[in-house]
Amino acid sequence: MEKTFLLKGLDCPNCSAKIEEEVGSLSGITASAVNLMCQTLTISVDADAEAAVLPQIEKIVHTHEPDIEIIDTSHSAAQDDDEEEEEGLLRKQRLIVGAILYAAVLLGHAFFGLSDTVYLAVLVAAYVILGYDVVLQALKNIRHGRVFDEHFLMSLSTIGAFVIGEYPEAVAVMLFYQVGEFFQDKAVDNSRHSIKSLLDIRPDTAHVRQGNDIVTVPSGSVAIGSTIVVQPGERIPIDGTVLAGTALVDTKALTGEAVPRRVEAGDEALSGCISTDGMLEIETTHSFGESTASKVIDLVENAAARKAPMERFITRFCRYYTPAVVIGAVFLAAVPPLFFGGVWTDWIMRSFVFLVISCPCALVVSIPLTFFSGIGAASRKGILVKGSNYLEALAQVDTIVFDKTGTLTKGTFNVTNIATAAGVSKDTLLHYAALAECGSRHPIATSIMEAYGSTPDRSELAAYCEKSGRGICATWQGKEILAGNARLLQEAAIPFTENEETGTKVYVAVDGTYMGCLVIADEVKEDSQKAIAELKKKGVSQTVMLTGDSKAIATAIAKKLGLDKCFAQLLPAEKVERLEELDAAKKPGKKLAFVGDGINDAPVLARADVGIAMGALGSDAAIEAADVILMTDEPSKIPEAMNIAKATRAIATQNIVFAIGIKGLFLILGALGIAGMWEAVFGDVGVLILAVLNSMRAMRA
Repeated sequence: MEKTFLLKGLDCPNCSAKIEEEVGSLSGITASAVNLMCQTLTISVDADAEAAVLPQIEKIVHTHEPDIEIIDTSHSAAQDDDEEEEEGLLRKQRLIVGAILYAAVLLGHAFFGLSDTVYLAVLVAAYVILGYDVVLQALKNIRHGRVFDEHFLMSLSTIGAFVIGEYPEAVAVMLFYQVGEFFQDKAVDNSRHSIKSLLDIRPDTAHVRQGNDIVTVPSGSVAIGSTIVVQPGERIPIDGTVLAGTALVDTKALTGEAVPRRVEAGDEALSGCISTDGMLEIETTHSFGESTASKVIDLVENAAARKAPMERFITRFCRYYTPAVVIGAVFLAAVPPLFFGGVWTDWIMRSFVFLVISCPCALVVSIPLTFFSGIGAASRKGILVKGSNYLEALAQVDTIVFDKTGTLTKGTFNVTNIATAAGVSKDTLLHYAALAECGSRHPIATSIMEAYGSTPDRSELAAYCEKSGRGICATWQGKEILAGNARLLQEAAIPFTENEETGTKVYVAVDGTYMGCLVIADEVKEDSQKAIAELKKKGVSQTVMLTGDSKAIATAIAKKLGLDKCFAQLLPAEKVERLEELDAAKKPGKKLAFVGDGINDAPVLARADVGIAMGALGSDAAIEAADVILMTDEPSKIPEAMNIAKATRAIATQNIVFAIGIKGLFLILGALGIAGMWEAVFGDVGVLILAVLNSMRAMRA
């Protein structure tokens, strides 16, 4: 069974990673994931072990973060934002007071020559104000057998600096460490609030019609089949079908599109959209929790739980890196004076500088923050990525495979050409075709009715017969009408001109005379060609189409769009086989993406490295099967998604190279005695702040 806990007050990425790892190792727990942005811990636990592991989870969490409140979301999931703001304000005030006290004592000593006792006392007071929580946390961790973390490194180096008489440097290290922590918390909070504001698309109340009255009730209590009323300017709380009214609805929160679309009676109305200029009465078709807005919120909030390989690398790296640098600092303090001579205090000071520089905060904070910022940037543009792992994989895509119908084409049949015989008008040809097809429910018949503009009265037909695989024979006002494929006219020995256009052809003859041909085709989307061209510019080496349609139609569309390959007349199982062949042939280290409508293509979406669902508004199958969901049906969103993925991965790589490179350089300088405590502060806190600021660029990717 799965349980989720709210870890109220969790802001530290490093602590999040440790909690996730230690909870996951408990007996009875098969999976553990901490979502820093949502402040949640989700576990998969055996039912018989649940009671035993809950106290252990609480102990692990409070070992790393004693002030965190653990809330079982099955009972309550509410967060007190006012309390969080109060805690943040208190921390800010403590930082300001400590900084002022530190600056005052340095200036006072420089200009007025304070006594050594006063000078030391004020510096100690400043240190306690700034660092008491860090030292206490280090002691608690040591008591629980967890030594090698940033609290231990900061406490050891600063207390050591006091011991050897480097008082101002000791306070400075703690001050700037807290400044770095403040920037870290602000960055995490900004990302969290940005996502929360983005996902504030689900109204808590709904106006339900009960007889002649309209009652406001919690959205979660509205039953399927209820009638809800949405006033102008209000968000639609639950998915449904419009019963009455017409309005332009703003879909930007779901799709990222700025242009509103009009809905009227019979149209689908999706939760999260805003009615801008009209009142709508909507019959609900989903529950509140299963509506589109709820699904979007759930997808984005849970995306941080699926970590990218780059994030997992950093977690593993820090697990070995921190103990290694502590052992290195011990050797640096003891080996040179013991075996090569030298002043003990000098080498001990170097070891403390070494410890300050070595703190891995920049890596632990910036990498997950970068990926979550990238997910947020994609969400704002109507691109939902289910996890950091899929965002990173999207940046490595080299082969993209497309379904045809509903992906590159609109998925609806339309009459694209009316080719008449000599002396026959287009209206006359359409009229006869509509008479013949008015009794059929086939999509081709529907497209003819739409082109004609109305549906003829079938009772006017004296006779009507469908000829399997060929077409229709009907009698109207004594005239025999034939409408169907070439075989139908050939069997009737009616001479006609065969049409060479791509598409489904309906040939029409009346009383043995050929009247003309209607060409019916699935139209290519306006931006499909542009999307393929953009993908090739982005370095995608192979674009392929898989379709169940005829070879002639598939080849024509592939040629028009500039696709590299196309495979036609495929059954669903054959699509999977073709995809596996393409996957086996892809370049080493590259990924393959499949783009489909998410309903008929679920097996292929699941098999691809990255499954992308097109036009997935309201589609349960798409949300389940795909890794990336495009909330509109525009192929041009794919290169946009790849741009965001590549920018995010590039920023994460920059942070890794920058942090490891600068720290490596400063560690060498510290060991050689060239870098002192002030340089160590930049090597730690400066790198952290710069890496965090760089991470925030991903929000604008």
